[in-house]
Amino acid sequence: MGTFFVALILIAIVTLISLSLIRDKKQGKSSCGGNCGSCAGCAGCHGGCKE
Repeated sequence: MGTFFVALILIAIVTLISLSLIRDKKQGKSSCGGNCGSCAGCAGCHGGCKE
């Protein structure tokens, strides 16, 4: 019974985190620091690298 409650709590936490990330993405918020010159993944961010 305890395992069920722990699993339920973990599922709820993951769901809340996912919803928060989706909401931030829709509002244009990003975890990006804005320094594209030093970003390894800049080709997929902001429409390309801007050095």
